[in-house]
Amino acid sequence: GALEEALHKAGVSTYLLDGDNVRHGLCSDLGFSDADRKENIRRVGEVASLMADAGLVVLTAFISPHRAERQMVRERVGNSRFIEVFVDTPLEICEQRDPKGLYKKARAGELKNFTGIDAVYEAPENPDIHLQGQQLVTNL
Repeated sequence: GALEEALHKAGVSTYLLDGDNVRHGLCSDLGFSDADRKENIRRVGEVASLMADAGLVVLTAFISPHRAERQMVRERVGNSRFIEVFVDTPLEICEQRDPKGLYKKARAGELKNFTGIDAVYEAPENPDIHLQGQQLVTNL
């Protein structure tokens, strides 16, 4: 993404953890139940903490639908190394931008426990950074 690219240009060593690269390996045994989502985020937090200990700036791109799991990771990683960025995007915009067709499948009943459709999303109460997702970020 743009942030990762900007940091690389500035000479910062980074690693991007996202749902795709984590769910295919580290968390391939997990589904999308509340318990599995919690375990997914716990594992991501552990890996991010290890990578940060090694000197990397770790960027994570996850839905993380529950406040408790986000707080758990903040406590594990350390408050000074954890920056919560809330990309506040209306559901309608998420559905319009759906590159994988997942919202369409969820609306058709083909996907269960889909955040925003039949699974809850708890918006952050006090994110470190709050972005309006309906606006495109073009410059960092």
